[in-house]
Amino acid sequence: MLLALLITNAEGNILVERFNGVPVEEGLQWRAFLVKLGAENIKGIRNAELLVASHKSTYIVYTVYGDLSIYVAGKEGYDELALSEVIHTIITSIKDVCGKPPTERRFLDKYGRICLCLDEIVWKGQLENTEIDRIKRLARLKPPTDL
Repeated sequence: MLLALLITNAEGNILVERFNGVPVEEGLQWRAFLVKLGAENIKGIRNAELLVASHKSTYIVYTVYGDLSIYVAGKEGYDELALSEVIHTIITSIKDVCGKPPTERRFLDKYGRICLCLDEIVWKGQLENTEIDRIKRLARLKPPTDL
């Protein structure tokens, strides 16, 4: 299950957070843990260079893309390889929506479309789609052609 998806700006302020199967109190702990993890390790890495961490039985993959930091945490079948596929799909979708590595302002301007894309990628803690063309079509609220 994908436990957490968190997108923050360069200062660590949360722009998007989604928790699945995590109680509210534990979600607050995960939020603080992920932001602290990023603050300690993200400085100086290139765009879309993946970093991996583990905490107990949970894997965490995180990266920087433009002015954003993106974190994905999962367990029970979502190891670092599966999470890297999820984060790659998220980055590609953000790049398609924003047109280039996003600034915080550009991300917030396109927030609605980005949230639709995130919903198509991850639904209720499960990886739903990794096909970028399908995600773009569904985010435009058009029915998929291959059904």
